[in-house]
Amino acid sequence: MYNRMLDTFIAVADCGSFTKAAERLYISPTAVMKQMNALEKELDLVLMERTPSGIGLTAAGSVIYRDAKFIMDYSQKSVASARAAMHLSDTTFCVGTSLLNPAKPFMDLWYLASREFPEYKLHLVPFEDDHEGILNEIGQLGIKFDFLIGVCDSKAWLNLCNFLPLGRYKKMVAVSREHRLAEYSSISIEDLNGETLMMVKPGDSSINDTLRNDLLRHHPKIQIEDTPQFYDMSVFNRCAESDKVLLTLECWQEVHPGLVSIPVDWEYSIPYGLLYSLDARGDVYRFVEEIKKITLPDN
Repeated sequence: MYNRMLDTFIAVADCGSFTKAAERLYISPTAVMKQMNALEKELDLVLMERTPSGIGLTAAGSVIYRDAKFIMDYSQKSVASARAAMHLSDTTFCVGTSLLNPAKPFMDLWYLASREFPEYKLHLVPFEDDHEGILNEIGQLGIKFDFLIGVCDSKAWLNLCNFLPLGRYKKMVAVSREHRLAEYSSISIEDLNGETLMMVKPGDSSINDTLRNDLLRHHPKIQIEDTPQFYDMSVFNRCAESDKVLLTLECWQEVHPGLVSIPVDWEYSIPYGLLYSLDARGDVYRFVEEIKKITLPDN
């Protein structure tokens, strides 16, 4: 629904390099440059210029970059909504899926509960883990999809949806493969002395805030660097391209091939579970109650 060369343009703008953009897109630098030349010719605009620090955007390029991000997001939502609408005539549960919040755990639940919903089908709806747009996605529960399944200790998220906890994931740390800690099978908190630990800024997650306060009070040799309130791939990339340590989760060990995840000898963990609309359909609530019977039989 939009010019696919905009994907390449955004990658170049984000990376500041044709070569790095090519690596992200799994194409050659020559192909990237050809696409950028073609896009500038098609638009009759100069979008990029070489700077001492790499590829920069012209004034026109900055405008196209801003609007292209909006167009891409709107197009993805439009297609997802259209696909969901196509299935409305069926008895269907729409399930959101993303890199950090994959639908696989939901599928495991579905195989346990599906006997009670023999006429139902599942429709997976992909969405992006974008730290600037994730709250909009959570707000689409009940519209774009019926369920998400993922980690949740966010006050902002819980203001927008219902949450059925199903278990917990341990908090770990991740480092680049070249980092001095990368060869460790597990570490103590003291092993982080002298390191910079990347973690979400305070105020939204009580568990993260408790961990932060523990580190500030008892482990002052560990420097803390704030990340955006919600993780997306840019946070993992930043860690992989630096010598810093990233606070992560055991369920995210395979998210970035350039990072190694390491257990820490602490008791910190975060709940994961089923997210659904505050004003969900009756059959959604019926599914949730069935999951409660299966996973919480004493309640």
